Formats: sequence, structure tokens, C-alpha cells
Amino acid sequence: MPKKKTEKPQRIWTPRQISRWEQQKKRQRVILITGISVIALVLAIVLVGWYLGRYKPLQETVIKVNDTEFTMGYYVEMLKLEAAYHQTSDMSYVASSVVQNIKRNELIRQAALELGISVADEEVMRELKKNELPDEKVFHDLVRHQLLTERLLDNHFDAQVPLFAEQRQVMAMMLESESQALEIRSRLESGEDFGELAEEMSLEPYSRSKGGDFGWVPRVILQDILETAIVDDIFRHRVGELSQPIYDEEAEKWVGYWLVRVLDRDEEEEETHILLMLLGSEKEAQDIRSRLEAGTEWGPLAVEYSQMRGVAENEGEWLVSPGEMPPPVDEYAHSPETEIGAISEPIRDETVTTKGGYWLIKVLDEDAERRIDTGYRDYLKSQVFDEWISSLLADEANEIVNHLDAEKTSWAIEQALRG
Repeated sequence: MPKKKTEKPQRIWTPRQISRWEQQKKRQRVILITGISVIALVLAIVLVGWYLGRYKPLQETVIKVNDTEFTMGYYVEMLKLEAAYHQTSDMSYVASSVVQNIKRNELIRQAALELGISVADEEVMRELKKNELPDEKVFHDLVRHQLLTERLLDNHFDAQVPLFAEQRQVMAMMLESESQALEIRSRLESGEDFGELAEEMSLEPYSRSKGGDFGWVPRVILQDILETAIVDDIFRHRVGELSQPIYDEEAEKWVGYWLVRVLDRDEEEEETHILLMLLGSEKEAQDIRSRLEAGTEWGPLAVEYSQMRGVAENEGEWLVSPGEMPPPVDEYAHSPETEIGAISEPIRDETVTTKGGYWLIKVLDEDAERRIDTGYRDYLKSQVFDEWISSLLADEANEIVNHLDAEKTSWAIEQALRG
């Protein structure tokens, strides 16, 4: 038969034990309260630091365009978007560019509103969803600006650009010298194709890319493309005739010819003392070389004819190390085979630009009132639009305030790069 389990007698606490237990409990409460207080204090310090170091600065107004204010947070978000397309070393430029874009876009929005042109929030939301963009203010503003620009161009500036204009159907190419132009002209008269020769020989970038064929073009467009007085010659030229070579002193071409004389070379310091000239054609370079060989001093000829920057100050005299000059000059100047004191033959270089050349033009047809190509009209509308924006930026009635100094800009860049 199992034994009956006996119950333990109830413990009786003595007054001394009770006192000790209460003191222990009190110490535990003090420790707990102290711990909680320390944690709370740490959290408070962290929160205050976050508030003062990040949250508060992000709420600060840094740009104001009339009555519209933009916070540091907005600026940082714009910087983040731009930073994605640039290297870290470019961020100072990007930071300045973002400020200008914010000002510009807001002025456009305000001025468009005065013209009765705006974009509803619903339209912005549709575009955001369509392009799967975040529902954030910076994206709202960028999408709104894009839609607003399209609306301004189509509904306001379109009426300011003519539909028709005097136009000419033009073929043109530019050569480096009169002798070369006369040679190419002879080949054209013998039946060679203008486009093929222009694509191979023209030294002006646009005419070369188009194979010499400018198509039907209004004067204002041609002036923007070529930016020289040759446009007047084109619109005076008789239809159907191939021109004689026409000199254009302002035209820029992608070719130049170097004359180099090595005076001395320090192998230990890797420095070469040279005289240098950049000429606009091989013929000019040969003529100058002949004068130098005949005893004419380098300095005066360099000052008069060389198209290299700084020639007026140094008369074409340079102390150079490997890698400091364009490759053809670099190779010649530092080659151990180059004779000290000798004048180089003209060295052709297609990595530099020089001014001056000879045009051959042929006007295939003319029309005093021809409809302007849509692409050209869009270009003209964008020009009028840009002029309008420039007038907004120059208008002293607009109150534009920028609170961003060097320190705040650096802080904003740091926040943007953190992502």
C-alpha cells in the first residue's frame, strides 16, 4: 500500500528575511528603471541627432521661385535622379545643374499658367502609371514639366513659326585648300558623284555626314547648321550651276597640319623643347615650311599663321612631356629618330579643328514659298521656346532665391550619394 504524500510545511519568513527581500526587490527596480532611463536617453539622443542632422535640414527651404518653395529634401531627391547618370567626380556640376533646372521648370510652370496652359494631376498620374514611375513629388514634377513642354510647343509656340518659307535644295562640301577644291570640281564636271565625293572628302562634319545633300532647307536653318556667311552665297547662287571654290574664313573643319622643330631633348627628365605650328591646310603648311627653310624666323610666322592657342604669348615654343600633345605631335617630338633642329614635313591630324576652307556648292532647285519640313519646324519651335525661357530667367520681376551655399551643397551631395 503506497505511502501517503506528506505536504511540506509552509515557510515562515522572519522580519529580517522580509526586509532583505524587500531591499533586493527595490534594488532590482532601481536597476530596471535606471536601465530604461539610459535606453530612453540613448534613443532620445539618437532621435535628436537624426532630427537635427537629417530630418530638420531636409525640411529647410533652399530654393524659392516667386511664391513656390523647394526644400532640401526635394533638392536631394532631384540630385539622386541626376547622380544615376553621372560619375561621382561630376557631382559639383550636377548639383549646380539641378538648381538651374528646378528654377527653370518652375518658372515655365508659372508662366504657362498665366497663358492658360496647365497639366491636371490626373494626367500626371496616368503617365506615372503608364511608365511605372514612383508616386513621388519629384517624379510628379518631372512628368508635369514634360507634358507641359509638349503642350506649350503644340498649342502656343506652333503659331509663332511659319508654315512656309523660301527654300533651296542644296548640295555642298568643304575642302581644305583652293587647289584641292579645283581638283574635286574637275572630277565632278567629269561625272563623278557629288554625294560620294562629299562623304569621302568634305571636312565640314554636317555636309560629310549627309553626303553633301542638305535637301530642301530654309535660310534660317542653314544658317544655324553652318554658322557662316556661305549661306548668303548659297541663296544668291544660280540654280543648276556648280560653283567655283568659295573661301570661307570662319568655317571649322576637322583637320589640321602640324609643323614641328625639336630644339632639344632631356632624356632623364623626359622633356622635349619644341617649336610648333598648327596650319589649316597642307598647302599652307608647305608654304610656311619653305619660308622657314629660307631663313624666316619661326616666332613671327607662328603668331601670324598658327591656329594653336597661346601662340601670341609663346610664339609657338613649348617644353613638353610625353602625352601632353596630340598623338601625331607627341610621336614625332619624342621619337629618338627625329633629327634635332630639323623642320618636320606637314603632319596631318584629324583630331583637331582649324578654321578656313573652300566650299563647292550646287543649288539643285529653289522655291520662294515651300512648306517647311516638320523636323525643321520642330527645331524652330524649340528655338522660340528657348528664347522665351531665357526671357523668363532674365525677367527681374521674378523673385528667385537660392539659399544653397558650398557647405549645404556638399551636404546635399553626400545625402544623394548615400542613396
